[in-house]
Amino acid sequence: MRIILVILLVALVSALPLWPFNSHWSYGPAIAMAFLVIVNLIVMACNAIGRDRDGS
Repeated sequence: MRIILVILLVALVSALPLWPFNSHWSYGPAIAMAFLVIVNLIVMACNAIGRDRDGS
């Protein structure tokens, strides 16, 4: 799960419109990648809470 998070964070940084090849993209791809990172963090948090509640 952490590998996916790292891959998404790298993709988020690469999707930011800071470099010449993607400056015409605006923030659309970066917003989509940020959404995926947030969803992944929520899933990881829910899994951690579920493990604490089960006692394992």
